[in-house]
Parts: sequence; structure tokens; C-alpha cells
Amino acid sequence: MVTVSIEEIKQNFLGWLQNVEAGEKVIILKSNKPMAEIIPFESDDAELRPMGLCKGEFTVPDDFDSPLPEDIIQEFEGR
Repeated sequence: MVTVSIEEIKQNFLGWLQNVEAGEKVIILKSNKPMAEIIPFESDDAELRPMGLCKGEFTVPDDFDSPLPEDIIQEFEGR
């Protein structure tokens, strides 16, 4: 982690972004107080699951969109 002033960021923004890209955290200071943090983006390159992976393993009941019973609503509302 490195700290840098706003003025330094303005002078060499792309250079600081290269540091972030390399995995370093950059704290931006304004009047010697931290005001922002730039951190590397962690991408998830994992392969997406295929559509329909669980097809046929469960069914949605016909009353799925029906209102909840009053006693369950009262429990959610703390009554």
C-alpha cells in the first residue's frame, strides 16, 4: 500500500494506475488525510455455469406468487 497526494495523482495518473494493475493499493491524500483508495479489481475468470444445469430437479409450486398466510406475515413484522 502506498499513499500519494492529489497533486501527485494528477501529474502521473496512468503511472499510478499501472501500480494498481500490478496489485498495489493506492491511498489518495487530501491535506494529508486519506480521502480515497484505489484497489486492484479482482476478476473472476471462472467459467459460467451452463443454462439449465438443474433442469428437472425441482418444480415451482402453482401458488408460488400467492400472498403469505397472515401468521407468517405477523412473524416477519414482529407482531
